[in-house]
Amino acid sequence: MLDDIDRRILRRWQANPDMTAADLSATIGLPAATVARRIERLREAGVLRGVHSVIDWTALGYAVEVSLRVQLDKTAPRAFDTFMDAARKVPEVTEMQTFLGRVDLRLTVIARDMAHWQSLYRDAILTLPHIAEIEALMHVATVKTDQTLPI
Repeated sequence: MLDDIDRRILRRWQANPDMTAADLSATIGLPAATVARRIERLREAGVLRGVHSVIDWTALGYAVEVSLRVQLDKTAPRAFDTFMDAARKVPEVTEMQTFLGRVDLRLTVIARDMAHWQSLYRDAILTLPHIAEIEALMHVATVKTDQTLPI
C-alpha cells in the first residue's frame, strides 16, 4: 500500500515528470537518497511502469487520427490473438484496447492526410484477419487528455 510520502512523490511527479529525485526531495523535504529508494520501490511494485514522452503527431505531419471500433469473427480459433498480432505490425496503429461487449477492440490509427488514411484503411486495416464489422470514427478535436490521477 502507498503511504503519504509515496502519494506526495507521485502527486509532485505527475505534475512535473521531468523532476529528478533531488528536485522531488527538495519539494517534499526528504533526502534525495530516500526519494530515489522510494521511486525504485514503486517501480518494482509496478506502480510506476515508466516515464513517457508525449509526441504531438500533428507536428510530425500526421494530420488525421481515426478510432476504429472492431468486432471480430469469434467463431475462428484464436481470432483475438491473430488479429492483434497482425494489427501490431501496422506502424500507424498507435493504440489497441480490448473490450467486453458489442465492440471487441478499439484501435487508434494516425495518417498524414486523407489519401494516406484511405490507403492505410484499404491496404492495411481491411486486410487484418477475422474482422466481422468495423466502424471508423474520425477525430475532430481532443477535448481532454490527462493522465494525472487523483492521488
